This record gives sequence, structure tokens and C-alpha cells, in this order.
Amino acid sequence: MHITKGYLEKVATFARNNSRYLNNMTRIGLLSDTHACWDEKYLQHFEPCHEIWHAGDIGSAEVADRLEAFRPLRAVYGNIDGGDLRQRFPETSRFTVEGVDVLLKHIGGYPGHYDASVRSQLFVHPPKLFVSGHSHILKVQFDKALNLLHLNPGAAGRSGFHQTRTLVRFVVDGDQVRDLEVIELAG
Repeated sequence: MHITKGYLEKVATFARNNSRYLNNMTRIGLLSDTHACWDEKYLQHFEPCHEIWHAGDIGSAEVADRLEAFRPLRAVYGNIDGGDLRQRFPETSRFTVEGVDVLLKHIGGYPGHYDASVRSQLFVHPPKLFVSGHSHILKVQFDKALNLLHLNPGAAGRSGFHQTRTLVRFVVDGDQVRDLEVIELAG
């Protein structure tokens, strides 16, 4: 992921303005599959978060812009995202938050059923945290063989077969992922 000067400035400004939240840990708000659906509840539930991660199928630049205006945004494009979002965000993003190596990809599968497009990255150099979307199915699963945690936040948007819209919040504290919360959105 290419980190811009603007991104770093947003992180620094947020840290200065919200020092009461900072205890040497990073609070993450995670969503996927918004499919151009905007819901003000995203901001309400991500208020205590330092960063927002979007696991693809954003659906519109407006959704990305609004999330990014609220908190620093890390995102990947998904299979429904158009050229504007594909130019703005990568297909796969690998980065480190505190001591946690993270791999973010929209179509990634899950332990025992990883997508062919990501298998080699996972098997050769497994991250500590693998985040994917696409299925619209909330899933939190530890892969014992690769010693990694897999998160799929389900779908936050209204398009698709899912019956419950979900978001996830969690904390990265040093080299640990903890305090995972699943948030169900009404409507």
C-alpha cells in the first residue's frame, strides 16, 4: 500500500486530537461489501476507532470519501468496484499495524478454502491477520496450520443475499488482535 503524506497527516492529527483514546494500541473499524450504500451508523460505530479498513466492494467513491474524511482509510477494491476505485485502491494490501502483519484482499476465501489468487502469499509468508470480504458472511476463524487469524466482517451494505448487515471493531495491541466486537446494523 502506498501511504500518502495526507494519510500520515490525518493519523497524526487524529492522535493529537484524541489522546484520551491512545493507550499504545490501535482501534480498528472493519467493514466490507458496502456496495455504494452509505449509512451514518458507520461513523457512529467507528467513532472510537483510529483507522477504518474496507475489505472491498466499496461501490462508490462517495462511500470511500466519507469514510476517509472521518478516519484514515485502508481499503482494497472488490469485484464490483469500477475503474475509479481500482485506480485509487490496490487489489491486495499488506501492511503492519503495531506488531501485527496484515493482509487485506476482497476475494480471499477462508482457512482450508483460500482463493487461488492469495494462496501463495498466505502459504509462503503468512500474515498474523488475514482480512477478506466478498462472501457477505461474517466469519472469524483461526487457522492453526498457518498460525493466522482470519476475519471477514460480513456485508455492511444492503445489496446481496445476507439478512444481517455487520461491521467489526477490534484492537491491535502490540502483536495481539483482541477485543473483537461484531456490530449488527438495523435495516
